[in-house]
Amino acid sequence: MSAHETSIGPISSQKSSKAGGAQSKCVTHLKGQCSLPGDKSISHRALMLGALAVGRTHITGLLEGEDVHATAAALSAMGVGIRRESPGQWVVDGVGVGALQTPDNILDMGNSGTSTRLLMGLVASQPIRCFFTGDGSLRKRPMNRVIAPLSQMGAVIESCGDGRLPLMITGSDSPMPIDYTLPVASAQVKSAILLAALNTPGTSIVREPKATRDHSERMLKAMGAQITVEENSTGDTGRIIRMTGEAELSPVDISVPGDISSAAFPLVAAAIRPGSQIRLKGVGINPLRAGILTALEQMGAPVTIENRREEGGEPVADLVMTGPERLKAVTLDPAIAPLMIDEFPVLFVAAACAQGSSRFTGLEELRVKESDRIAAMAAALSACGVAVEEVPDG
Repeated sequence: MSAHETSIGPISSQKSSKAGGAQSKCVTHLKGQCSLPGDKSISHRALMLGALAVGRTHITGLLEGEDVHATAAALSAMGVGIRRESPGQWVVDGVGVGALQTPDNILDMGNSGTSTRLLMGLVASQPIRCFFTGDGSLRKRPMNRVIAPLSQMGAVIESCGDGRLPLMITGSDSPMPIDYTLPVASAQVKSAILLAALNTPGTSIVREPKATRDHSERMLKAMGAQITVEENSTGDTGRIIRMTGEAELSPVDISVPGDISSAAFPLVAAAIRPGSQIRLKGVGINPLRAGILTALEQMGAPVTIENRREEGGEPVADLVMTGPERLKAVTLDPAIAPLMIDEFPVLFVAAACAQGSSRFTGLEELRVKESDRIAAMAAALSACGVAVEEVPDG
């Protein structure tokens, strides 16, 4: 079974089988507790905003994966002092807004779309030049949604074709504020604009059609940026974010909570095994990221939230899942998609174990990740005997 099952400890009787020299174990239910890796979205932003603060930022619980390392390496190449003191403990000596340097070499982002798009925003309003590339998968991913607003702010961006990597971005020495409506709800595009707005005189405005994860806004506010957020007057779920530039950010101590995207896997593993009970400690439950909790509740597997607290401006709690006798099929409202876009693949597994047919739409973004995640999951589940029908957005 999965590594998550092993890590939290099977407690019931097991049946073993061997195939091709490998041994598998059938686990009937799970019991135990564990902590999770740090939230990747917050880890990226902690490094970037720490780099722009005046002074030293201490980060605890930083996710130490390849994507976050790509962000750290790029910032180091732009003159920021970054060092790892111990596992998960990092120190960033910020250079201040507008003080990044042109790197000597090409910035290789590996497979990290988040690193690329947010760093493009960071560079767009500073008079430096950066050349971005990545692995084969990242070079296939579209960047036009970031290129469009950053170009309006004055950055000059040249790509090798169709708005994809490799690309060169020359930041503006006289950036202009913009009033920009996102054509598609995207936290990465929103954050890129906000990062560019930090070194732009005047007030930039971002209008999002649906509310997306707000880690950037929370951290910017905690560090002293002049940023406001208001709900759309039209009554939909979108928001209007205003950022006044030429800011001076103050360093703060940042504690990165456990990643709710990582939490989704053991939560689903317990949900599909009746009688399971697991506890996940210190998980970020930002309401704009916690759609997976709503989805599981609708399927008859509610998550108990305990020990609520706030750390570094982010809501955090311990999550307890008790596996129900059965899961129910669900038709999810597409409006929930931005609140759990990365968790849908594992939710598809829960749907495969539920009674009845589930339907998920509004997931176009999953087709332009590092792979077409909808097609990949449909193929994998079909190979396991699950009846799956693909549509363009789900």
